[in-house]
Amino acid sequence: MTTHVWDYLPEYENERADIHDAVETVLRSGQLVLGRSVRGFEEEFAAYHGLRHGVGVDNGTNAIKLGLQACGIGPGDEVITVSNTAAPTVVAIDGTGATPVFVDVDPETYLMRVDQVEAAITPRTRALLPVHLYGQCVDMAPLKALAERHGLVIFEDCAQAHGARHHGRLAGTMGTAAAFSFYPTKVLGAYGDGGATLTDDDEVERNLRRLRYYGMEERYYVVRTPGHNSRLDELQAEILRRKLTRLDAYVEGRREVARRYAEGLADTDLVLPALAPGNDHVHYVYVVRHPRRDAVIEALKAYDISLNISYPWPIHTMSGFAHLGYARGALPVTERVADEIFSLPMYPALSTGVQDKVIGALRDVMAAL
Repeated sequence: MTTHVWDYLPEYENERADIHDAVETVLRSGQLVLGRSVRGFEEEFAAYHGLRHGVGVDNGTNAIKLGLQACGIGPGDEVITVSNTAAPTVVAIDGTGATPVFVDVDPETYLMRVDQVEAAITPRTRALLPVHLYGQCVDMAPLKALAERHGLVIFEDCAQAHGARHHGRLAGTMGTAAAFSFYPTKVLGAYGDGGATLTDDDEVERNLRRLRYYGMEERYYVVRTPGHNSRLDELQAEILRRKLTRLDAYVEGRREVARRYAEGLADTDLVLPALAPGNDHVHYVYVVRHPRRDAVIEALKAYDISLNISYPWPIHTMSGFAHLGYARGALPVTERVADEIFSLPMYPALSTGVQDKVIGALRDVMAAL
């Protein structure tokens, strides 16, 4: 049987009764859209983070897009972020009418180079969007100092960092607002699409609720800027409520897998994940690095192991973002990293047998290169 980077079926078998009960609870509730389950999850997810407001939406991309719009970001504005991220981060910025502006990443952690941000600030800059990538946080103290000095919004992309902490603070609690994705692969994943934006700002919360519901504050009446139909589904919300109680256990499971990988691969030529100071990593993905990445991935196919690259194309090199005007070479670390990184299988229910298979195969391949 082929080993893949992610598989939800082992977790589903462990949690099947609770997932089915969640579905039955919603179907018997008498309300299938924006009902008790969405309200309950919004409150519980916000409370987990120690924040006052959570607004559930249909996916992580809209959690960013609508969240930025709720913070007043739109056409003519610039948002500083990174190119080493999933495309939805930048698709969402672009969708507001704002212009994404990129800085490079750290060569060890692959996180935003905060020391490059100030040079990228212009009179049009309105927001800084750190991506808490692969399961650990950007260095937030200097970023917050920059934001305060220049009067900028900090909007955290936490799609890959549910439960991650930075100097004790949870990802999503260190800016004006934060977006989360509940795509099935995530640390806290639904059984379909879903997203949420968290904030302590009352006006941002009101804007978000209006924007996700056509721009309405009352049924059938659109006020100010029209919004979208971007509601979190009741079924997904109820499943997420159940899974939220297990989030800390999911994180510990991922850390144990990461520990076994680190121990088993320590004396190979692979560059293993680096932990930034002050971070508690949740290992959404376990990203390693090798200059002969493509040869390694190809060789692993003989062991029935199929791996993933997160991410093979930096955003600024994609034809869909050619209008931003970045030439190849503009972000040298980002571009070099994209040629060398790949992800090992990572999820809490990953068996030790499969982990040992991956470790053993990688050791064999490394020895043969």
